[in-house]
Parts: sequence; structure tokens; C-alpha cells
Amino acid sequence: MLKHFFKYLMIGFMLVGCAVIPTQAPQSQIDTLAKLLDTLDRRIPQQESMKLSRDIFHKTQQLTKEFELTSPPLWHNFLVNIGLRKKGLCFDWSDALYLHLRKQHYVHYEFHLVGANIGEYFLEHNALVIISKDGNIEDGIIIDPWRNSGKLYFSKVKNDTKYKWSHRRDRGCQ
Repeated sequence: MLKHFFKYLMIGFMLVGCAVIPTQAPQSQIDTLAKLLDTLDRRIPQQESMKLSRDIFHKTQQLTKEFELTSPPLWHNFLVNIGLRKKGLCFDWSDALYLHLRKQHYVHYEFHLVGANIGEYFLEHNALVIISKDGNIEDGIIIDPWRNSGKLYFSKVKNDTKYKWSHRRDRGCQ
């Protein structure tokens, strides 16, 4: 009897996964992203970069709750694919951030959807890129909360050696 109890207990843990509890980002992380955003164009007001950085971290925290995120990301994908979670795939993150940020009407920034390994079922990955107005995707900043299970990853596109990003105009990105 005890043997079956432990077996079902293990199955239960496997189905639930390790829940991610959203935490407020440290001010140092918000400042780091704001400074990185400032590098896109020296004419961008620091206040706008700081507002955008706060907005990104806040929305990531909201989505972590909304998606009932579990860790690691591939485990969460499995839970979505079998119907135990509604959302939280990489494109859910990038789409939600893209739609949210577009509504905020940032004057000096543009937002674009990007993908890597497009069309390869287990390898495809999607993210958001921020560029200055009329800037280039290659000079932009990757925003990827999926990669680290709700802990925001960001870097210059050219410094993100894990993926080779392509613009996803086909997904409604302008």
C-alpha cells in the first residue's frame, strides 16, 4: 500500500512541476535594462528608457502569474501541450509583451517579433526585440522571459549567441 502511495505521489509531482513564484525585479536589474535601452540611440530620454524597463519587468511578473508558470521551460511547454496549462509557450510570452508594449505608445522605440529555428518543432524559439525608431533588428535588444522560466533574459541581439534571430513579419509584426 505504501509503495503505491509513493508512486502516485511521484506522478503528482511530475504533473505539477516546480511552480515559479513571481518576484519583483531588483532595481539593479531594471536599471541595467534601462541603460541597455539607452544604448540604442543617444537621443532617447533616460526617463522613457526607465519607464519601458519597469513596464517590461512588471508585465513579465504579471504573465508569470497568468501563465501559472512552472520550471524548467520545456516542462511548462509539456504541461501546455497536454492541456494542464493554458499558455506559456515562448510565442505566448513574446506575443503578450508585443501587444502590451505596442499599446503603450513609446515614442522612441519599436517592438518586433523574432524567431530562431523557425519551423523546427522542438527547436523553434520566439522572443521580442526592441529597437530605436527606424533602427535595425540586428542592433536591437532581445527580451526573453521564457528562456529562464519568468526571470527576464535580455541582451543585445548580436551578443545572444544561443540563437540566430530572424524577423517574424509573418506573425503580424509591423
